[in-house]
Amino acid sequence: MHLSSIQLACVALVAVALSAAAPPSSSHHITRRSFFSRKCKGVYDASYFARLDRICDDCFNLFREPSLYNLCGDNCFTTDYFRGCVEVLQETDSIEQFKDYIRVLHGADPS
Repeated sequence: MHLSSIQLACVALVAVALSAAAPPSSSHHITRRSFFSRKCKGVYDASYFARLDRICDDCFNLFREPSLYNLCGDNCFTTDYFRGCVEVLQETDSIEQFKDYIRVLHGADPS
C-alpha cells in the first residue's frame, strides 16, 4: 500500500504541527524561574520545589479560585494559604517533610 503525495504531505504537516505545539524540553528553566518568582532564596532542589508546588496546584484544581495558586506558593510556600491547602488536601501527615523542604528552598525556618 502506497501513500499518495497528498496523504504524505498531510502526514508531514501534522508531524510539523505536533512538534511545534510540544512544550520545550527545557521545562527545568521554567521551574527554576518559578523558584525565584516564589521568592525562594535558598537552595534550588527541583524535586522539593515540584512537591510543594503540586500542593498548590492540587488546591487550585479543587477550588478553581484563580488567585489561590499564587497565594499558596507566595513567599516560598510559607503562607497560611499553603498550610490551609495542606490541611484541605489531607496531607498533614507530611507536614514535617514539607517544612524540611521549605527550609532548604526558602533558606530559613518556616514559621
